[in-house]
Amino acid sequence: MKLKFGPCIKAAAISGSLLLSFACDAQSVQLLLIRGDSLLDADKPQRALDVFDQAVKKEATPNTLLARARAFYKLDRMERFVQDIDRVLRMDSTNGEAHFQRGVYSLQGNDSDRAEFHGARAIQYARSDHYKAKAYNLRGEARAERKHFNEALDDLSAAWALGLEDEHAMRTLAQLYDMEGQHDQALRVIERLCDLDPVDMGNWTNRALELNALGRYEEALSMADRALSSDKDEPVAMSHRAYAFAKLGRDQEAWEAVEHSLRNYPSNPYALRTRAFLRIRKGDRAKACDDLSLAKALADIPEVDQLMLENCSSEGRKR
Repeated sequence: MKLKFGPCIKAAAISGSLLLSFACDAQSVQLLLIRGDSLLDADKPQRALDVFDQAVKKEATPNTLLARARAFYKLDRMERFVQDIDRVLRMDSTNGEAHFQRGVYSLQGNDSDRAEFHGARAIQYARSDHYKAKAYNLRGEARAERKHFNEALDDLSAAWALGLEDEHAMRTLAQLYDMEGQHDQALRVIERLCDLDPVDMGNWTNRALELNALGRYEEALSMADRALSSDKDEPVAMSHRAYAFAKLGRDQEAWEAVEHSLRNYPSNPYALRTRAFLRIRKGDRAKACDDLSLAKALADIPEVDQLMLENCSSEGRKR
């Protein structure tokens, strides 16, 4: 009978029994990692952990420790997760995945300084554009938490340019574009978010906001109505609807919409801004200035400053 030999037996025939042992162990560990990853994909983290434990016992390498850390993370055993990740970084300080995982844990723990540090290292040592994009998102989110908005915008836009569509990071990116007055760029991101998650009413509400900022009021009305189709009383979408009506000269509809918004959300700064705008048109500057003062205290809306300068300062009242 002709015997059939596996790959590690064939390897041993070349260099002797020591190579046989190494080759078989390496093959065994690789099979364990593949099996463990399959169990994780099947949402069986405890069984995956048992398999990864076997792999670590055979050889404690960055690959096996990172695999086991993934299982600990799924099981919410964060202390053990961090122990394995830190052990990997002691073994190999250039391991991009370990830096990324450590950074994610730090960001979730509100340690944005450490998250930014590990995000930078993950970018430096990324093995592919996909991993680099994830690392850019990590550092961008950390920088946004630290209120380093320009740097955060650079990172998050770099991740998106590399083709990564992470919805949470994209929402932050759109918000940063809005803060910078880059409303066309914010709209581009939000339009994609509407494609990715059309059920999320907030995406349509934010789309209405950016369209209003760009002076595209009819389109803003359509997007606000799309948001309100999920909740007819949603106050933020209603306030964007009111603003579009006001800018289109449909003051009665605007007044009804803004009052509706403020009944459900009395401190909505956008609705207060719009009501002030309508009151100025009616000649009721005193009440308009009260609305503007409150809106200014609640949020940074550029148009509010201009309206206050024109209507609420001593020079504005003289005109």
